[in-house]
Amino acid sequence: MDITHYMADVGRQAREASRAIARSETGRRNRALEATAEALNRSRAALADANRQDLEDGRANGLDEAMLDRLALTDARIDAMIAGLHQVAELPDPVGGITDLAYRPSGIQVGRMRMPLGVIGIIYESRPNVTVDAASLCLKSGNATILRGGSEAMRSNQAIAACLRDGLAEAGLPDTAVQVIETRDRAAVGELITMPEFVDVIVPRGGKGLIERISQNATVPVIKHLDGVCHVYIDSHADPEKALDVAVNSKTQRYGTCNTMETLLVDSEIADDMLPLLADRFAAHEVELRGCERTRAILTGISAAEAGDWDEEYLAPVLAVRVVDGLDEAMAHIERHSSRHTESIITENLTRARRFLKEVDSSSVMVNASTRFADGSEYGLGAEIGISTDKLHARGPVGLEGLTSQKYVVFGDGHVRG
Repeated sequence: MDITHYMADVGRQAREASRAIARSETGRRNRALEATAEALNRSRAALADANRQDLEDGRANGLDEAMLDRLALTDARIDAMIAGLHQVAELPDPVGGITDLAYRPSGIQVGRMRMPLGVIGIIYESRPNVTVDAASLCLKSGNATILRGGSEAMRSNQAIAACLRDGLAEAGLPDTAVQVIETRDRAAVGELITMPEFVDVIVPRGGKGLIERISQNATVPVIKHLDGVCHVYIDSHADPEKALDVAVNSKTQRYGTCNTMETLLVDSEIADDMLPLLADRFAAHEVELRGCERTRAILTGISAAEAGDWDEEYLAPVLAVRVVDGLDEAMAHIERHSSRHTESIITENLTRARRFLKEVDSSSVMVNASTRFADGSEYGLGAEIGISTDKLHARGPVGLEGLTSQKYVVFGDGHVRG
């Protein structure tokens, strides 16, 4: 396969399809989503068989348990994909909406209209459910998309792609509106991120190395999310039961996700009481604790946290724990080591909660809630295309609005400028 020619063909088809999708009616796009959900439900056996082969190859190639978990396409995850499609279909269509319309002194009316970005390239690893999440959001927001999943999920992604094509065809939309790259050749990624004539934005989802490499080499704008080094701070004014429940859920509800807590900060005023309780709960989940000196003075027998632990996204049952002297030291630690993804404070003190919300500079900041809620579905966005830790255009979970931009529109009645 000539990768350059193949990717150019994919790009041209996507650009042409993007025009058809952008002008399509909301009902037609919704029908494509519903029909895709029906196709997924019909194709459970084919999806399971394709995923089984991917998992077998993954084990043979030495993928770790966290990667295998992300790769697995269980019945529950197929159910979640189907539910996500229905949820996105029910969301309001942002395309074409006009806001901020107002008269100017000249008599013209000026407003802003929301429009699709055009063609969105998405590069991701492992999780085949991302194929549906990304495609559904791009389609609903009037965009065409080119999806390049990880080579380890090739069979699963192609099985899902067949369902997407069925859904688009059922709705009378071009099946090239969603294209899943059919080669494992990594050169396809290099082509995709350097085709500004065909691709309007790149969204990488995966490990820090992948995203850094794409950000450095892309000639197409990138909406990026690096790693998820998320923190929970248990304040001295925390309710102990809330603190235990939130901290344990933030770490153990699922290990291999970017919104999982990787560092726990505990106020020194309550550390003697809280840390043993936390250690017992984490031990029940077989989570390895790596603590600072003050933590290890209270919890004997745990590993010492090295300097690199405070910047590590483990994606595994490992947790760094540090005792801090109050809110200011907690926020200073977060400022130094956070990846700007998600941070949570556990406190009953409203003043401290408001300071944390205002001063912590991450894409999601929470009070008395698990970091695992940092998710497009939980935020009411339907699904998400990723979680942006950038500050420009889109920040946090990227849903429909994050996949559109705005243009100014002007209404006059023969107005001329004097």
